[in-house]
Amino acid sequence: MVPAETSKGMNNRKESMSTYVKKIVRQAKEASYALAKITTSQKNEVLRGMAKAILKEKQFLLEENKKDICQAIKNKLKQSFIDRLTLNEARLREMSASLREVAKLPDPVGKTLSNWRRPNGLKVAKVRVPIGVVLIVYEARPNVTSDCVGLLFKTSNVGILRGGSAALNSNKAIAKVLKNALSKGGIDFPVFFLVEKTDHKAVDGLLKENEYIDLVIPRGGQALIRKVVESSHIPVIKHYKGVCHIFVDSAVDMKQAVKICVNAKVQRPSVCNAVETILVHEKVARSFLPRLKQAFDPYGVQIRGGHQTHKILRGIQKASEEDWFAEYLDLIVSIKVVKTVNEAITHINFYGSGHTDSILTKNSVHAGKFLREVDSACCFVNISTRFSDGYQFGLGAEIGISTDKLHARGPMGLEELTTYKWVVHGDGQIRT
Repeated sequence: MVPAETSKGMNNRKESMSTYVKKIVRQAKEASYALAKITTSQKNEVLRGMAKAILKEKQFLLEENKKDICQAIKNKLKQSFIDRLTLNEARLREMSASLREVAKLPDPVGKTLSNWRRPNGLKVAKVRVPIGVVLIVYEARPNVTSDCVGLLFKTSNVGILRGGSAALNSNKAIAKVLKNALSKGGIDFPVFFLVEKTDHKAVDGLLKENEYIDLVIPRGGQALIRKVVESSHIPVIKHYKGVCHIFVDSAVDMKQAVKICVNAKVQRPSVCNAVETILVHEKVARSFLPRLKQAFDPYGVQIRGGHQTHKILRGIQKASEEDWFAEYLDLIVSIKVVKTVNEAITHINFYGSGHTDSILTKNSVHAGKFLREVDSACCFVNISTRFSDGYQFGLGAEIGISTDKLHARGPMGLEELTTYKWVVHGDGQIRT
């Protein structure tokens, strides 16, 4: 039986967390009304200030990030996790460039999507508006903090950001730099809130605040996303994992195909748009696979092959059924030989996660069939899956990559962070 004093202490802690959550969500809702009054030119000026501040304070940001990296190494976390956690000068430049790009893009808020006049004279319009308050729950990547703040601010949404505990020092540092830029830009109220409490109860509490929070976007591993979906009382936009495929067709430029496959796997294997499975047409498999393995070997890529692949590439590990579903996020790739483009499409639709899939081919009929029939958010022809990215699409950045079909799909940029309302003008009409 719990002693009375201990029980009282537990209640106080629960009350403290509840109070903390309530304070954030109420302030966020109030801030959303204030943010709706800020003009596009004001927002753009502040975004440019944020971009400059990221570079100006790079030493501070790198020092704080180093604290997180050292702790991650001490905790013996996986190298792929540490890669996602790491900031360096190149990534800080990308963060700054992303904020500048967002500033250049058209503001979707207030845009009229369609309008018409009714026979009774009513003028009906469908107009883009902010979603309101958006909760982002994410894990190791601290650049997500600045990307989310930039996109949410441009679309007049207030963000509540809850990053992983492993990146807390980095996220606090980025938030501090961005808040100073907001203040210098004349924004005297909070437009985003960083949840600094690492207790999971903070997230549990936030996910129940459907009166104040309008949307939840989780970014991270499957365990995180499933937990958010199961616990949330608020609509969620998500992707569970990125099981991305490349299909090397029979009519293919082999030199180009090897280059694309290597880029898709090794350029940054720890992210969701890295290729995990490569399907190869049987007509080119015997000539293509040895070339691909030779290109993979210097990077230490481990190949797990299906039956035909294993016959061609002796000594590789055999692929299991689980491998075709796997999101490795590492220097591992599964390879299968297929007989037709139809077999490739069937495999992708069955084993894939609806994220990003690419066909490498010179056959326009096969390319068209692949684009029509593969049921994924992003379907590519003759490019690396690594291009599945909001910045690469010209969206400035992305708030996430959705494998849902409602309300957004694929890289989510500015437009996906808006909803709409109906605006109707009249001249004294009454309904009869």
